[in-house]
Amino acid sequence: MPAASTDLRKELNGAEEDGPEHDARIFGEVTDLFLTNVGRLGDSQIAAVDGVLAHLVGRVAADSVIQLSEALSTIDRAPVQTVRKLAFHEQPQVAAPVLRNSACLSDADLLEVVKNRSQQHMLAICDRKAINEALTDALMRFGDVNVSNALAHNNGARFSECGYATLVGRAEKDERLAEKLGVRLDLPANLLRELLGRVADVVRARFLTASRPLARPKAQTAAGPASAPRNKIDYTQAHNELVALNRTGQLNDSIVNRFAVRGEYTHVVAAIALKADVKVEAIEPLLEPDRVYGLIVACKAARLTWSTTTMIVRNRPNCPPSTDRELEQCVAIYETLLLSVAQWTIRWGSDQLLARKGERVAAAGR
Repeated sequence: MPAASTDLRKELNGAEEDGPEHDARIFGEVTDLFLTNVGRLGDSQIAAVDGVLAHLVGRVAADSVIQLSEALSTIDRAPVQTVRKLAFHEQPQVAAPVLRNSACLSDADLLEVVKNRSQQHMLAICDRKAINEALTDALMRFGDVNVSNALAHNNGARFSECGYATLVGRAEKDERLAEKLGVRLDLPANLLRELLGRVADVVRARFLTASRPLARPKAQTAAGPASAPRNKIDYTQAHNELVALNRTGQLNDSIVNRFAVRGEYTHVVAAIALKADVKVEAIEPLLEPDRVYGLIVACKAARLTWSTTTMIVRNRPNCPPSTDRELEQCVAIYETLLLSVAQWTIRWGSDQLLARKGERVAAAGR
């Protein structure tokens, strides 16, 4: 390897005279040499490769450089200067792989790319698994609406209070952004309240009744799924019992609270459906761990108190405990929504559910 790198350096010195074909040959040889030996190379050997490749990145056809960018994007011991050259390449398709994945780029490198390169470069950065607050602030400052949407969709992106406030402001005129922002686990409760008040009814209904990522307490292990599939339940008997109670005025808040404490969720579901005036099929899915927002809306629509609503959320079968942040968000939803808005939202969600069910039945019959 040392002898080979020395010969390549000698050839590189005359590259300008020999032209593009010479550059391409040297680039290909060094790339192959590195990728086939990366696990055995020492720091000095990687530095020698770095000196050659970084010199040639801007002088070789884009197709070849894209392949190098893709290869280096997931290698921890990649040649750092070469990776940096790739990240700053004027063609986004060359820069994108390392911008998305490379651990060799520092925060300072990424900030510099944001300030000096295109929207496509920024979109690639938005796909990184983890993005800190300083970087998201910069991306929103220099990026367009597509950048904001990409950041809101990335669960690994962290936002400052100012950054979140900026997103909420932009969401008022951007339905896609509002829906992505509404289901984020880390959205502060005060800004969730603001978002609920700013967006149109249908947009609000979409993210309140949609599934969202699971909020897992730190102590919970990842040994298995958070919940097991639910068996088909017949609610007929529970419904009939509750209709009888309702006729005599006994289907009150304390009764539903008692059902939740006892874990009698067949009765809980039937009670919410009856009091919110929707079908049981619209309420049952809301017991899933990722549908807690919809459950809060349904409880509000059913005129249940926050005390009873909390009991229903905390005692859901086969669900992990809610985090403090999730409960803060649930309080914000419960307190912000007017009764009429909650009732419209849960009926809208019920109509959408039944429409999708009808489409599936029709498709199965074709």
